[in-house]
Amino acid sequence: MDSLTLPNQAGPAARGTGQRDLTVSAAASLRRHDPELDGLLEQEFRRQQDTLAMVAYASLADPSVLACGASVLANVTAEGYPGARYHPGCRWLDQVEELAVRRTRAVFGARYANVQPHSCSQANLSVLFALMRPGDTVLGLALDAGGHLTHGAPASVVGDYFHAVGYGVGEDGRIDYGQLRRLAHRYRPKVVIAGASAYPRALDYERFRAVADEVGAYLLADISHIAGLVAAGVHPSPIDLAHITTLSTYKQLGGPRGGLILSGAECDTPGPDGVRTLAQLMQRAVFPRSQGTLNAAGIAAKARALALVARPEFRDLAERIVGDARALAEELTRRGHRVLTGGTDTHMVLVDTTPLGLSGAAAERALEECGILANRNRIPNDTRSPRITSGLRFGTNILAQRGLGPQDMGECADLVHQVLTATEPAGGAGHRLDPVVRDRVRRAVHRLCRRHPLPGYTAEPAA
Repeated sequence: MDSLTLPNQAGPAARGTGQRDLTVSAAASLRRHDPELDGLLEQEFRRQQDTLAMVAYASLADPSVLACGASVLANVTAEGYPGARYHPGCRWLDQVEELAVRRTRAVFGARYANVQPHSCSQANLSVLFALMRPGDTVLGLALDAGGHLTHGAPASVVGDYFHAVGYGVGEDGRIDYGQLRRLAHRYRPKVVIAGASAYPRALDYERFRAVADEVGAYLLADISHIAGLVAAGVHPSPIDLAHITTLSTYKQLGGPRGGLILSGAECDTPGPDGVRTLAQLMQRAVFPRSQGTLNAAGIAAKARALALVARPEFRDLAERIVGDARALAEELTRRGHRVLTGGTDTHMVLVDTTPLGLSGAAAERALEECGILANRNRIPNDTRSPRITSGLRFGTNILAQRGLGPQDMGECADLVHQVLTATEPAGGAGHRLDPVVRDRVRRAVHRLCRRHPLPGYTAEPAA
């Protein structure tokens, strides 16, 4: 049977069912009609179950979030906003998007929210192109100091279209606010970005706002990595200090791939044209200026994730994330590793791999061989390329979601230490790992993951 002949593909059980039954019948259909693809997805499921994901850039989506992302809203095509769509058939989508907006505003204490961006990178580009003209200056954290590509890196469209200036960190690895202020007065940026991709300390949003005000700039806060901590109230919030705040919904919120644009007290502030408010400008910045069709199912998944974030249990999770990260930093330091800035205020721990004689890429690959995920990352004054790097970035989001607490970080740090100290460099990203250590650590990782399974994900033990 042709795989595109949908009416009978799922069999009699699928006929006359509603959305609630669709996921089950669809999974059965996939197993019957495309066992090759189904097998690959099953292998990925097993990998996630048995891998110790110590990464800063991801979190686990609750199965109910996954269900929303695979819902019938995937069949809805729409442009525009609730009540002003450019396509028919959007009655229920309108209510879903309005629900997502309400939940977003409530969780973050924002007055304005746009839930349509496909990613935070998309959100950042929308904001910057709305507030600036090509050639205008943007001041963001330099990539080597922990900034993000969209904060002004030459490899990004931001660095291509705008005059990007990067502030950095001092000898202690912390943001040099004096340099930030000097550069702002020298270059008079239109936008100052407070945000980072690989910086483990809390940002002083009041100081950022003071600098932006001094030079008449807009302040954009990118909280992608710390959105969950901000939502839970265990990290300072920039919502009412920044003109605009952007974030990802998957890094720490347990949501789908996607982004959000928020504004607090400044949402009614006039934009650069002096006519539209920032809220009005952001609406136009996403649609029609930079994005067309929205991801309707993704918006439903965002709404579900934000409902989970609003629960009291999420604050407990956020506190465990921070506690785990601090304990992990201490345990790695105790084993002789150089932890940048001497610790962390967030979920993130950065380690310099050069004292081990390893590149970040070699260390990353050796750990992955043993079932441990951590990603290569450049460190301040790095002489290696972004593909190789001299550092590793760890994160505790998924460890905390698995239920591992600070008391478990010694075991996690010891597994990492065993691997890194048994690995020899072999040029660039190459490495040689002692196979005895590899096999021993693999078994230990497997046991640890089985003691702390992915919450809400059930599976039979792998053979």
